[in-house]
Amino acid sequence: RVSNAHIIFANGAGLEKFLEPLLESAGAIDRSVYVSDGIDLLLFASDDQDDNYEEEEDHHDADPHTWTDPTNVMIWVDNIERALRALDPVHADQYETNAITYRQLLEELDNWIRRRVAEIPEENRQLVTDHLIFGYFANEYGFKQLGAVVPGYSSMAEPSARELAELLDAIQHYEVKAIFVGNTVNPSLAETVSLDAGAKLITIYTGSLSEKDGDAPTYLDYIRFNVNAIVDGLK
Repeated sequence: RVSNAHIIFANGAGLEKFLEPLLESAGAIDRSVYVSDGIDLLLFASDDQDDNYEEEEDHHDADPHTWTDPTNVMIWVDNIERALRALDPVHADQYETNAITYRQLLEELDNWIRRRVAEIPEENRQLVTDHLIFGYFANEYGFKQLGAVVPGYSSMAEPSARELAELLDAIQHYEVKAIFVGNTVNPSLAETVSLDAGAKLITIYTGSLSEKDGDAPTYLDYIRFNVNAIVDGLK
């Protein structure tokens, strides 16, 4: 499929490293478009949990979860439109029209998020998740990504006892009301932390959408579901 594809879209920002040898062996490097190109990436600072992110041009150790902020996805739309217009100029007007329509939906979504977030008292805008995914969302909408049960980008990592103890102290110090866990992650460790901290455990979507008949069948639904869960859990 990769060999036969006219164009291949990927998130980029280091997320799909497994794709690189596949694309190279299929001779598809020149047909690949990384939709996060042009986004100011955030760098994970593992030695300071209270200040997890800083801007960095180098993609090494950068946060790849650009889609958690819809204003970043506006850049995705620009990259996708540009690539499709170049590939298929006969239908350039249609791609432009579709891009304009979707940007408007993203702008409406952005405005809706800001209205919903305003319902949360500022002191309650503390995000604790199963792994560090909401850096872009937090920066854009005024949250503090306080920490994660797994102190990194991958839900496959294992936290140390010291890291868990520090997170528990932070949750109790800031009186965090909820811990948010992705629907595809084993919640057992987060359940233990939430019980010890007296915080609610709330399931959200992280790296994938739901089935078509689920709560998050599209990106717009995905963001709305997560924002409603975050706001209702923290306000």
